[in-house]
Parts: sequence; C-alpha cells; structure tokens
Amino acid sequence: MKQKIALAIHGGAGTILKSKMTAALEKAYKEALRLSLQKGYDVLTAGGTSLDAVETAVRELEDCPLYNAGKGAVFTADGRNEMDASIMSGKDLAAGAIAGVTCLKNPVTAARAVMEKSDHVMLIGSGAEAFARLHGIEMVAPDYYFTRERWEALLKIREEDPDRTDLDHGSSKSYRKKKKEEKFGTVGAVALDREGNLAAATSTGGMTNKKWGRVGDSPVIGAGTYANRLCAVSCTGWGEYFLRLCVAKTVADLMEYKGYSLLRAANEAILKKLPEIGGDGGLVAVDAQGAVALPFNTEGMYRGYVKNNGKIVVDIYA
Repeated sequence: MKQKIALAIHGGAGTILKSKMTAALEKAYKEALRLSLQKGYDVLTAGGTSLDAVETAVRELEDCPLYNAGKGAVFTADGRNEMDASIMSGKDLAAGAIAGVTCLKNPVTAARAVMEKSDHVMLIGSGAEAFARLHGIEMVAPDYYFTRERWEALLKIREEDPDRTDLDHGSSKSYRKKKKEEKFGTVGAVALDREGNLAAATSTGGMTNKKWGRVGDSPVIGAGTYANRLCAVSCTGWGEYFLRLCVAKTVADLMEYKGYSLLRAANEAILKKLPEIGGDGGLVAVDAQGAVALPFNTEGMYRGYVKNNGKIVVDIYA
C-alpha cells in the first residue's frame, strides 16, 4: 500500500469575529490558506520531505500580509517587528529555532538553517541574524514589514492603554474579552511525507505592543512546535499558556504514554487542559497514519488540510 501523505496548516486562532468578517476578507484569507496548502502538497506529491513541505507552506504564509508572521508581523511597543520561528523533524528529533529577529524575510528558513547548519537549537536577536546572514538567508529592510493594518492596531492599543500588550493575561476580564475578539497571530504547518516521516514548523510576529523582548511559545520546542515518530504538532494562541503546559509535547506524550489517538490527545490538550488554566488557542497535528486534528477553543482558527486525494479543505469558524 502506498504510504499516505498529509499536510495541515493554521494561520492563527482567536480570529476576527464572524460578525466583523466581510465576504471579501474571508475570501482573501481562505485563498492564502489554499495557496499555502497547494504549494506544500506539491512538494509532498513530488516526493519531497515533510520538512520541505512545512517550510514551503509556512513561507507562503510568511509572505502574505494577512497573517501575523513575516510580511504581516505586528509591531512591538517601540514600533519594530520582532519575529520568532521554529521547525522540527520527527524521525530524528532534530530542531531549530530563532527568536526576536527583525530583518529576515522568511524566519522559518532561518530556523531550518539553525537545525541543519549549527550545533544549536535556538538562536536569538542579532546573533540569529548574523548566523542567517552567514548562511545566505534573505534579508530585508525594516520597512518591508510595514502594513497599515498592523500599524493602526499598535496605535489603537497605545491610545486605549499603553501599558498593556495585545492579549495581556494580566488585564481585566472585560479587556481580555475584548482582546479575544482579535486573532492570535501565528502560522504553522505539519506534514507526513511518502517515507512516513513527520515534521512541524511554526512562525509568528508575536503580540502587538509587546515589550522587553517578549518571546512566546512559537519558537520553543515542545511548547509551540513538536514532532517525533508518532505525530507532528504546531500551536497557535496565547503563548504564555502554551509555554506553561508544553502543549505540543503534551499531545505527543498522551499518544506515547497513554495510548491516545491523535484526535483524543489534541482535544485533551486544547479543549480541556488549556482552558483549565485560562488559556485560549488551537493547534494542527498529523500522525504517522495520516490522520489530522485541528482543535481550537476560540470562535475560530484559520486552518486547512490536504491528504492523498489532493482535496484542499480550508475553514475559519467552528
């Protein structure tokens, strides 16, 4: 029997409320998801690796200004764009990550370079940028990331309460409810290739108005990204909570140590454990048999998947 292939992606959870989504905007979001899936699927059907597929799919979303990663990254409190990314290979647990970079066109590609061309797992800031430059990763000027929507989001938060970050977990309940209406920005992909190998990748621009070099779960192996021989997981949501629970690794551990199916493990992490401590978000995951899971506990999550038959499925709301 021919080895199954599968690819699943996300573009953030806690999306724009359906009541505020226009038909044109929804179409644009979905078309970007479809293009990402198609490019990743083309890699898999051509015999490419799961690592190639997740990098390709994430790069496509990093290049799209609609999503908070790469080109569409949000602004920090001091008006900069700081990005994080990670990637992991399931067959050998190789992993690479970068955090707090400001001039890399495709952070996920730099994360892969860290995995394949260094003895390290995570590099940050100017050191990560120097490493990327040394290995020929494409660099861009700071104004490459500027989008009017992201800039206005920063100005709005500054006006309302300059001491808070978007999705600040120390805020009042009313503030938190308001902010939950805005999407969490992260993109990610998980894949199973023709050789039966799994991989995961995640990339983000972080939180609007973030301060002090804040880093969330996206570049942290085991928290926002994880892959082994059983499954591959990429998370999106309120990073501080995903860090505390090591959500991505928890899914893998539930499968390995408790014998859970992929869907049961993913649902346990997102629909039970995460809400128990006040967290919001979702994940996409794939297992070694090609099953996919896409749970979320927010109103919506930009998401999609494609399997052997090539049928692309994308959705936003529950």
